[in-house]
Amino acid sequence: MNSRRASEALTPPVTADDPEVADLLSRAVHVLSTAASALSQVTILYQSDPTAREGLLRAVDCIQSVNDAGGKLLICGVGKSGLIGKKTVASMKSLGIPCAFLHPAEALHGDLGDIRPNDAIMFISYSGKTAELMAVLDHVPATIPVLAVTSQTKPADCPLLRGRPDGILLPAPIHELEEVSFGVCAPTTSTTVAIAVGDMLMLTLAQAMHADTTKQVFKKNHPGGAIGEHAKRKAEAQDAGEVTHCTKKHAGLMTPS
Repeated sequence: MNSRRASEALTPPVTADDPEVADLLSRAVHVLSTAASALSQVTILYQSDPTAREGLLRAVDCIQSVNDAGGKLLICGVGKSGLIGKKTVASMKSLGIPCAFLHPAEALHGDLGDIRPNDAIMFISYSGKTAELMAVLDHVPATIPVLAVTSQTKPADCPLLRGRPDGILLPAPIHELEEVSFGVCAPTTSTTVAIAVGDMLMLTLAQAMHADTTKQVFKKNHPGGAIGEHAKRKAEAQDAGEVTHCTKKHAGLMTPS
């Protein structure tokens, strides 16, 4: 036992000066820096590009109209894009935006019945031509508005919007292919940008739908977890403050007998 502890004590601690460790840290920072650059580029796109800006405004108007008609937004994606879609659905629900996830494989095995006449559908696909989504698109009625979050920056270049003259594109491009950035084409930068575009749509839409009551809507729909507990404590503190203020205000007044 003692000899084991002695040998462990002789093992030098890992430091940033070690060449291998320095290489790992450099790699890690490169990942973060690349993601930051991608987000910066897509921010500039929505600040300056007329097509991107029009796409966002049309998307907000479309989903608002769907909501006013009693419909919902269906979000469809597969793989990593499907996970992004589920996250976007969950966030939208918490802000009172009627929304549901449509799995492309399940859609072709009966879940197409979830598409109602007043609904809209939004596809998430970096390539804009994911086979499973294209298969679902073939069965989406022409009367259903179609939105797409893809790497294309022009609607005419997006396969998911071909044959849909009123289709709405929300561009989510990246400035550099992931294989170039990291030596592997695993979804990283592209998924970061897609999540950000989904968040952008969600919060912009919430502002358009709820205006100054967005915080109250979120609080009502999210009573659980640390967020709900924080909101509860804040409300209790506010109530206590109001009681104290009321007591001080009426101090010295005679109580009717």
